[in-house]
Amino acid sequence: MVALTSEDLAGGQSLDAIMASIGERARAAAAHMALATTESKNNALIAAAAAIRRDADTILAANRRDLAAVQGTLSASMLDRLALDPKRVEGIARGLEEVAALPDPVGASLARWSRPNGLDIERVRVPLGVIGIIYESRPNVTADAGALCLKAGNAAILRGGSESTQSSAAIHRCLTEGLGAAGLPADAVQLVPTTDRAAVGIMLGMAGVIDVIVPRGGRSLVERVMNESKVPVFAHLEGICHVYVDRAADLAMARGIVMNAKMRRVSVCGAAETLLVDSAAAGNAAPIVRDLLDAGCEVRGDAAIQAIDPRVIPAVEADWTTEYLEPVISARIVDGVDGAIAHINHHGSHHTDSIVTEDQATAERFLNEVDSGIVLVNASTQFADGGEFGMGAEIGISTGKMHARGPVGVEQLTSYKYKVRGRGQVRP
Repeated sequence: MVALTSEDLAGGQSLDAIMASIGERARAAAAHMALATTESKNNALIAAAAAIRRDADTILAANRRDLAAVQGTLSASMLDRLALDPKRVEGIARGLEEVAALPDPVGASLARWSRPNGLDIERVRVPLGVIGIIYESRPNVTADAGALCLKAGNAAILRGGSESTQSSAAIHRCLTEGLGAAGLPADAVQLVPTTDRAAVGIMLGMAGVIDVIVPRGGRSLVERVMNESKVPVFAHLEGICHVYVDRAADLAMARGIVMNAKMRRVSVCGAAETLLVDSAAAGNAAPIVRDLLDAGCEVRGDAAIQAIDPRVIPAVEADWTTEYLEPVISARIVDGVDGAIAHINHHGSHHTDSIVTEDQATAERFLNEVDSGIVLVNASTQFADGGEFGMGAEIGISTGKMHARGPVGVEQLTSYKYKVRGRGQVRP
């Protein structure tokens, strides 16, 4: 990717003109992709996966250059999001193949019925059109977003973060190769060729060209997109995820779930940021808190949690609404499932929340009353991932309520239309 600023070095085009050209080509590609066969889309994804594996060394070399350029400027969790290794590159390739193996949503009949006047009405899935994805750090999003948009018959305009410029460009070349091998337009997945932040502002104003924007990044990016966009947004504000340990929890299970939810990978949006423990079994908090402390996690607790271990730091009000993305967790004792639900619905981000309990009625209350995109019983919040849901991959976890909620996968990147078949009916 060329690091353009306000002028295209090759042709003297303004950034506005460059983005307009990208948008025009994306709309033309979207019209083609809407009619593409399942076979051609799958072939493109499989060919792109093969190119990823073949070019793994090139992708890793590009990633090392990205990492070297930001050393000393990013937190450990952000560096983890950016870093690739052979296992992660293989995961990117495998993700493309998993998306190829998914059922094609385009054209699927969602409902069909006949009216008394003989009209036959059918609701069918159709692509959204042109999808803009604005993301930070993670180069794997280049592949995931491109693949999902492609399989759903859309065109994608990808604007990756400046931190992952070279990694994303190397992965994007493999996607383009796959599209070409399948006879599909290369413009179906375009990568904005600039690190200039002005490109983001231009994308947010491209109503009529881009059909939906998906932001994936930190609070400042997402808030900017939500505040400035003239294009509909699939919002993913923050992952303030909770694990609530109920009085009827199996303690061994709770210890394993909390440790995994927080410490498996602290930099992902599904990482638990707050631990809640039922006051009726407050003693269960002690071994869980000590597990976390011994694993190197900073615990910020209320007075009851502080009494467990001198290593616990006093929590302040801001801790209950903070997405740390670091080995840090807030913890408090609550008054049963009522207190847990009230805390989560007030302080949470409507992302992912889990209860650990053997009481089925309590579990059902939690499932029904917690207002989040993903609600789990006796499972780690780190399952908040489209791949783990069998969706192949995801563009992100939507915390909004319009159109898509939870993991945004292939089906969520479609809309629908009505096909009405008649035999000469006119309305009286």
